[in-house]
Amino acid sequence: MRIMILGASYGSLLSTKLLMAGHDVTLVCLPEEAALINADGTVVRITLRGEDAPRLIRSADQPGKLDAVAPGDAVPGDYDLVAMAMQEPQYRAAEVKDLLARIAAARVPAMSIMNMPPLAYLKRLPGLDAEALRGCFTDASVWDPFDPELMTLCSPDPQAFRPPEEKLNFLHVGLPTNFKAAAFGDPAHTAILEQLEADIAAVRLDGKDVPVKLRVHQSLFVPLAKWSMLLTGNYRCVTEGEARPIKEAVHSDIETSAAIYAWVNALARKLGADPADQVPFEKYANAANGLLKPSSAARAIYAGAPHIERVDKVVQQIAGTLGMQMDAVDQGVAIVDAKLAANRS
Repeated sequence: MRIMILGASYGSLLSTKLLMAGHDVTLVCLPEEAALINADGTVVRITLRGEDAPRLIRSADQPGKLDAVAPGDAVPGDYDLVAMAMQEPQYRAAEVKDLLARIAAARVPAMSIMNMPPLAYLKRLPGLDAEALRGCFTDASVWDPFDPELMTLCSPDPQAFRPPEEKLNFLHVGLPTNFKAAAFGDPAHTAILEQLEADIAAVRLDGKDVPVKLRVHQSLFVPLAKWSMLLTGNYRCVTEGEARPIKEAVHSDIETSAAIYAWVNALARKLGADPADQVPFEKYANAANGLLKPSSAARAIYAGAPHIERVDKVVQQIAGTLGMQMDAVDQGVAIVDAKLAANRS
């Protein structure tokens, strides 16, 4: 298959998995990134289960073919699937917004691997007034051209980042968990995901299993399991003072963390999630012990970003419509609001 991925940083993790499974990938990114990737490929550093030293997985060594283009040069109709791996505020850039409109017009099935669920996906959740959430988005209009049935959400659970000392084509995987995708409205499009799931699962490196799989679920609510993690850890890396690591955000006050996590899980269940769709707090808290850096949202804020993805506000506003409220969540949203307002001023 041919897959187009918007975003060459986090997107290079999914692209590497697809290339290893024999599929062809085009990364859509900035021109300087595209030039580097077309010349040298991508490199993903990941540790296999049972090994101490990480492996370097190079795109050039894989059976699938990789190329990279700027947004204006992408041709959506040439692909079987589009994956969206940019941060939500980046989609308002004129060239990217135009590409989104062309993807929607081509009616190519699209899978978001953002933390922030696209507005088109939220419209698929029964009983939810997605239009009331427009104010949570940097530019909600970018999602208007999409048919909700052609949009799905994949929870970006694996933790990965670009080390500052490396080139732009390098990605380090810190927590090699799985991508969890919800089904499309059309079974034929879901079948694409299921084929990719099977192909990725079959990959071996020197006879060994390679972590980070794609898991496809029929439930629309499985990707929402990430919301509890985001509000418990990622957004609470932002404080009135300095940024703190996710581990500290979770474990410095474990009782409050557990309460926030349970509250967000309860909200998801009110929307329709099954408890089986959700990750136990103990499992998340244990994983957080290895997350020794501030979240990407926190790093962006402390670097002066005027906008970040606001899943915290989405959750807060949905909660209000369900008659739910939590002081700790409201306080966290207020701190992020204040930091962003200071950046914009």
